[in-house]
Amino acid sequence: MSSSAPDADAPGATRPSEPVLSTAALNTGALSDTPVPRRRVFAWALWDWATQPFNTVLLTFVWVPSFLVSPFFLDPVVAASGVVDGETIDCDTAANTVTEYCRALGALDANLGWGIMAAGILIALLAPVLGQRADATGHRKLMLGVFTGLLILCQLGMAFVGGTADLFWFGVAMIAFGSVVGEIAGANYNALLVSVSTPKTVGRVSGLGWGFGYLGGIVALAIVVGLILGGVLDGTQGSTFQFIAAGATVWTILFSIPIFRSVPEPPPSSDTKKVNFFEGYVELVRSIIRLWRESRPTFWFLLASAVYRDGLAAVFTFGSVIAARVFGFGFTDLVVFGIVLNLVAGVSTISAGRLDDRFGPKPVILTAIGGIIVCCLAVFVGAGAGRALFWVAGIVLAALVGPAQAASRSFLARVTPAGREGEIFGLYATTGRAASWMAALLWGVFIAAAGNQTLYGILAIALVLAVGFVPLVFVKAPPRVAIDA
Repeated sequence: MSSSAPDADAPGATRPSEPVLSTAALNTGALSDTPVPRRRVFAWALWDWATQPFNTVLLTFVWVPSFLVSPFFLDPVVAASGVVDGETIDCDTAANTVTEYCRALGALDANLGWGIMAAGILIALLAPVLGQRADATGHRKLMLGVFTGLLILCQLGMAFVGGTADLFWFGVAMIAFGSVVGEIAGANYNALLVSVSTPKTVGRVSGLGWGFGYLGGIVALAIVVGLILGGVLDGTQGSTFQFIAAGATVWTILFSIPIFRSVPEPPPSSDTKKVNFFEGYVELVRSIIRLWRESRPTFWFLLASAVYRDGLAAVFTFGSVIAARVFGFGFTDLVVFGIVLNLVAGVSTISAGRLDDRFGPKPVILTAIGGIIVCCLAVFVGAGAGRALFWVAGIVLAALVGPAQAASRSFLARVTPAGREGEIFGLYATTGRAASWMAALLWGVFIAAAGNQTLYGILAIALVLAVGFVPLVFVKAPPRVAIDA
């Protein structure tokens, strides 16, 4: 971080007198480019690392695709029908997709979508009001701590999910509720971006956070691989996945500590009223009206990003389900696939942060989303080509998703009115992954309409991304702050 200075802070100390960057300065570039201590920057970014096992190991590459939507949770008779001559049949052929076994697995995929949809609705209802309260009280770090703690409890709950059909919906509930509290925690984490960046480095710092997350995913998945090769883990045993969930719990506890010790709390907003929870919804409506009147680019960006970020979330939620169900990826295949994709995503996200600072976040977002849509359509049309195509498309997609996410956060930080970071990032959560009920709903509808053929779910993802791409084109980009070459 070329703009950072050596850390002068004692561990756990904060200095209220130090200048804290407001997003108003990002809008105008008026605030001087005061260096931010490296320790503070990395302590902030480490929260992405801390929570990554939930997203990468549990949700995307291991626990959900290899366990929650697997034969573990089928009726034993139906599960047994999927084994022919000692081999489990693949559900990636036209003949097998009509079997009771493959249709039952497809139903698990669709039911997962309904659970994620319910989670999205809860986020939509809760995130902006809780963000407004955090702004008014100046307790963004407290809110971050509460919801990080709830995420830890969800992961711990997953450690008690045995591989039996009667526990399927409990597993879905843990994943769904974990998504809710993780998203709300992330809104408060994003609001702290202004405490660790300057007008010239906000893109790079945002990219660093996403990059830390991806690199953390690599390390977590590598540990899983090591335990597999060492004979400690066995993907055919339900206890393996309980152990993985317990390990993710410990990981999050350990690595989430630095952000609470080293990152200062932005001051409370003088313009945000302190009201009770239900009155918060009245204030929410007023804040949206105020955004329309006073910060039109922020208003339109929130609407435009609602759709395309929903599609980005669906890529993570359902991508490995497609890999497992359609392309026959097994437990070890998915872990290796995850390591490669996280490596590509981590490097591309950190690198794209500099493109964000130089050219602005909007071109980065548009380029990335367009490429992801092409990847989705290529996988659907060329599914018959097998795993080779999916590997290529997955690598390209991984190189694009992270930059799109990091640039979106940077875009919003640049157009958010000062003192309303928690509220606006709460709305950001609401209109983005919070609205993941849209992609999840279409995922379930497309699969059900195609006779429980999981491949058709990818069309739902492509459709959501395409619809979100169009309005973004017309959103006015925030002014860029000139940086040195």
